[in-house]
Amino acid sequence: MRFLDFSSWQGALTTILGIAVIALIGVGIRVLVMLTIQQRQQRMNRQINERLKTLISAYRTLGGSFTGELTVNPAHLKSTRDRTMDGGPAGSETPEGGDAPAVTAAPTWDRPRLIRDAVEAALSDILLLGTEEHVRLAAQAASDMAAGRPIHTAELVISLRAYIRLALDLDPISDAVKIPLQGPTRPQSGGARGGRDRAGGSGPGAGGGGGGEGGGGGLGMGGMAAGRREDG
Repeated sequence: MRFLDFSSWQGALTTILGIAVIALIGVGIRVLVMLTIQQRQQRMNRQINERLKTLISAYRTLGGSFTGELTVNPAHLKSTRDRTMDGGPAGSETPEGGDAPAVTAAPTWDRPRLIRDAVEAALSDILLLGTEEHVRLAAQAASDMAAGRPIHTAELVISLRAYIRLALDLDPISDAVKIPLQGPTRPQSGGARGGRDRAGGSGPGAGGGGGGEGGGGGLGMGGMAAGRREDG
């Protein structure tokens, strides 16, 4: 209180200016602290959102199927191709003459290979952003896959589901709810779309027919014009 001097207008003015400067410094410090905390919270929220987004994507990849084959075939493209070549290409047809090249059907190993590639990418994401339990289960699955053993993803899927629901503040699933075992999702095939495009005549062959007709019409008109000039 001894610094407050209101005995003269000079002292009062100095006191008011001092109080204003101290208040301004306090407000500036408070704003700086609030901005720092807000930026840290925003950064943490972005990290949590990216982590949840990645783990949810991995969950959909590893547990997107309830039926069919729920294990992952660890075979690589080279080993599968070597086995196919040793046993003869599946679905090949050789014409009677033997001169034309054989027609080979779509390989049967393409779908398991796509599933294996997707599962490998999901396991890599989990090893990077998962919890300790997720990393342990993903490392075990990756080790089995590298050793050539078929892997099951049901236990890892259950752990991911529990963590995601907890992070999103959702109620845990009751023990009375029986969820079947989940396996890797099956990729969509693009062969049907290609067949529809070929059946619709949208290829270059369809346009070539129209061009031929247009060329024939042009030759006919040119011949008629030449005949008229000779008659004249």
